[in-house]
Amino acid sequence: MIHRVLSILAHPDDAEFLCAGTLIRLRQIGWEVHIATMTPGDCGSRELSGDEISRIRMEEARMAAAKIDGTYHCLDSRDLLVCYDAPHVRRTVELIRRVNPDIVVTHSPQDYMLDHEFTSMLARGACFGAPIPNFHTGASPAAVPTARIPHLYYCAPIEGIDIFGEPVPQSLVLDVSSVIESKADMLACHRTQRDWLRAQHGMDEYLDAMRRRAAQVGARRGMRYAESFRQHRGHAYPQEDLLGQLLGSDAG
Repeated sequence: MIHRVLSILAHPDDAEFLCAGTLIRLRQIGWEVHIATMTPGDCGSRELSGDEISRIRMEEARMAAAKIDGTYHCLDSRDLLVCYDAPHVRRTVELIRRVNPDIVVTHSPQDYMLDHEFTSMLARGACFGAPIPNFHTGASPAAVPTARIPHLYYCAPIEGIDIFGEPVPQSLVLDVSSVIESKADMLACHRTQRDWLRAQHGMDEYLDAMRRRAAQVGARRGMRYAESFRQHRGHAYPQEDLLGQLLGSDAG
C-alpha cells in the first residue's frame, strides 16, 4: 500500500523552511512526498518581472522536491492574493483528491502574513471537503472524492509566534538532526531567494536562519535540530497522532 504526504504551503521555499526535515524522514520510510504551493512566488524579486521570477521559482521548487524524489504542484494563485473563495477552494480540493494523501501539512492558522493564514484555511477546508461526493471542483477530468479526511498538521510559524508576538502552541516535536543537511540541500535549490539575502547580509543568511530556527526548536526538547507541529483534531478529523507514531514525538 502506498502512503502519501502532501504539504500545502503558500510559497516556494516555505516547505523547505518549515517541514522538509519531516518530509525527508517520511520519504526514508517509503512514503510518497508531494509539495504544493499556492503561488509560484511571483513577488519574490526586485529585478525580474512576475512571470520571469515565477518560472524560475517553480523550477527551483521542482529541483528541491526532486532531491527526495518528491513531486511539486503549484495551485497558481498570486502572492498577496491568496484568499478563501470558491476558485481557491475548488483547486485545493482537486489537488487533495488527485494526490489522495494520508497526511496533509500546512501553515499555522496564526501566522505573520495572510497568504499563510488563508492557505491554512484552504487546506483545512479542502481536507474536510475532499471526501464529499456532491462537492464538484469543475476540473476536467475531475479526480474522484477521497475515501476519508486525511490527518492534518499545522507547521509552527517561522519564529514560533502569532501576530501579537505570543508563542503559538505546538503538540508535536520531531527530531530532524539526522536529515538537517538534506533539508539544507533542498532549501539551497531556491537560489533566487538565497542569493538575494546573501547579497543583503553578506553571509549565507538563508540557510543559517533555517538552521537557527531548527536548533531553537530542538533545544527545548534536547534535540540538535527539530521541527514542530500542531495537529488538527476537530470533529470528523482523524484523532490519532500518525506523525508521532511514525517518526517518534515529544509532546507539549
